[in-house]
Amino acid sequence: MTKVVCLGAGSSSFGQSTLITLLRSPVLTNAEIALVDTNEESLAAITEFANWLNSAWNCQKTITSHHTHQTALDEADFVISAVEVQPREQLWREDFERTLPLGIRQPYAENGGPGGFAHAARNVNTILGIARDMETQCPEAWFINFTNPMHRICYLIHKYSSIKVVGLCHQLAAGYAMVAKALAGDYGFDGANNFHSTHADPCNDLPMANMALQGFERFSIRAAGLNHFTWMLALKDRQTGADLYPRFRQAWKDLPGSFEPLTHRMFSAFGLFPIPGDEHLCEYLPWMSDPIEKPWQKFDLSLYDWDYFAKHRDLMWQQINANMQNGTPPETYACVHSEGAIEVIEAILTDANLLWEAVNIPNNGLIAGLPEDAIVEVPATINRSGIHGQPVGALPAGITALLQREVACSQLCVDAVVRGDRALALQSLLLDPTVTDLDQAERVLDQILTSSKRFLPQFFS
Repeated sequence: MTKVVCLGAGSSSFGQSTLITLLRSPVLTNAEIALVDTNEESLAAITEFANWLNSAWNCQKTITSHHTHQTALDEADFVISAVEVQPREQLWREDFERTLPLGIRQPYAENGGPGGFAHAARNVNTILGIARDMETQCPEAWFINFTNPMHRICYLIHKYSSIKVVGLCHQLAAGYAMVAKALAGDYGFDGANNFHSTHADPCNDLPMANMALQGFERFSIRAAGLNHFTWMLALKDRQTGADLYPRFRQAWKDLPGSFEPLTHRMFSAFGLFPIPGDEHLCEYLPWMSDPIEKPWQKFDLSLYDWDYFAKHRDLMWQQINANMQNGTPPETYACVHSEGAIEVIEAILTDANLLWEAVNIPNNGLIAGLPEDAIVEVPATINRSGIHGQPVGALPAGITALLQREVACSQLCVDAVVRGDRALALQSLLLDPTVTDLDQAERVLDQILTSSKRFLPQFFS
């Protein structure tokens, strides 16, 4: 019997979609789905939801509920993780606001910048503890990671445990959506005029999803780099195999410059199209925090709406409860799109040789010029023997240099936290593109370690 453990099962980042696709999978008939969440209320709610769907759809799964991962991990085959130190939105806001008095205006503060350092650092001890328990309780299981910062967390597991790890992210969809908008006139796509931005704003969700779906059905994108920092290497028509990159270059130039302006500039400067959209791309670039130029205004880089998304979690549970009270699962539940976990699991179990266009795995020579133990995002073939990344060779020198800096910054962050090494932590911040002064870096580090002392006792022992 296959066993899938879902860590952080009650979080909005795990989402309904992953659970629903696990339940509906015929490959997982008779499987155990072990739901884990340290929040008792969230765990009770997601367990009730899972049992309701399991019964209503006759999914033939066994649902178990756990307040701690230790009771769930025994003989697991797959461990899906959406673990986040809570309260996520409040801590994220603090990460952004902490550096403002020090003269650092971070572009986003989630995955890069001092905020990316703090975000990763808070999760290190929890996630490494889970990996250590997996080494004993389910040493052959795959760790499927959704937690950000993606390549920092995956590097942590790869470098400091023997557990197999893959990170999954849906951000390639932003690339498909932008390509579809640019080529909408050529292919007769609907909704291009309603798609105005990839920014994390609820009003962008449906227009972007609509364009991404149309783009995915017609195009094939080959991309590589780091999570949220990938670059389109090839673009083809799925039906004819025609190379569409030249046509796309011209069509993109014809779009208004107000649409993803940072992506426009980076595409022009470096010659390859950056996939993730402006708000993720900006976190890894050294020109996004200048107090004189104010690039966040120049490129219209809005902040994450922490208040909205904190409320969204409550609204999500209210809607789930309302649906359960109505009795029959709505049709929309049967049509959700997976975040990728079920495809990876099914491909391994069935030896499917599935091509998945974006996985985060150890480099091992897949991208030239990056360390072997860097976590890179590349296409891969997935079968019973594992996840096999496709080598992409060398990227342009300028892009490689940007990636090298981010890899070094990220690895130093994780190494520093695991070891409780303040010197390495300072080096990580000094390599960060938002930090421009030695004294500034010292003060930022002091503030991060002090504010996160309860999560990082290794720096104070």
